[in-house]
Amino acid sequence: MGKLDGVDPDDLRQSLSDADSAKAAKRLVVALDYLDDVPVSTLSKRYGIPRSTLYYWLDRFEEESIDEAVTDEDRPGRPRKLDDDDRRRLRDHLREEPNAHGIDAAEWTPELVQEHIERTFDVSYSLGHVRRLLRELDV
Repeated sequence: MGKLDGVDPDDLRQSLSDADSAKAAKRLVVALDYLDDVPVSTLSKRYGIPRSTLYYWLDRFEEESIDEAVTDEDRPGRPRKLDDDDRRRLRDHLREEPNAHGIDAAEWTPELVQEHIERTFDVSYSLGHVRRLLRELDV
């Protein structure tokens, strides 16, 4: 018996078609590849993911529901400065032109976003963090 013997590939494929994040999709593709007899060492090279992480993901598929296996567990640490509602508001703001928010500019730059976050949400971020936030928000 190998890993994922009790996991239905059709369920994985259905979850893949419904996946709402790149991270979930990657975990599902890895599981499907593994079920197609692709060795973990090959998967590690193919996706640039450490083998220990891949084994952890595969173990989660065996022990948890698919929905649980593709999501990250809660991580301890400092809470986000912008909660989910604030992040949604910021994303909505960034989909509008800066002048809709009193900024005299034709388009958003990381520096303008940094200033807007501080003025609107009273939160200070480094420029590097603002760039990461922009990638996360996909704007």
